[in-house]
Amino acid sequence: MGTQPATAARYGSAALLAALTLTGCTRSAPPAPPPDTVTSPAPRPSSPAQVCTSLVSYWAKETLKGSKWSGLDWEQKGLSNEQYEIHEEAVAAGRAEERTAGQDKALELIDRLVAQRCAERDGATGSSENWRPPT
Repeated sequence: MGTQPATAARYGSAALLAALTLTGCTRSAPPAPPPDTVTSPAPRPSSPAQVCTSLVSYWAKETLKGSKWSGLDWEQKGLSNEQYEIHEEAVAAGRAEERTAGQDKALELIDRLVAQRCAERDGATGSSENWRPPT
């Protein structure tokens, strides 16, 4: 009687091992497509004006909303001196708009104003002492 449970356990273990071995040998991932059929374009770098717009608009809106990180200085936010000027102009305009038309309209104004100023100044990156052009 003492050998029967051990024998049954061995047979069960052997069957489980065989099942795992057989299923483990199958390929579960589909094959990769041939290189000539991949048509996604290489990512294009953003223009200086697009980077400026995204960065300045984000921080100006965070400042208007009074978010946790809005109190960082211009260097901590990654802004150049010129971008910080745009930021301050946008925040002032946004606050004035918020008083008369509400926060949603103020946030829209910030997006428009920042996009216009960043485009006029081609990204507004030239005035920062620490700024380096991308390589």
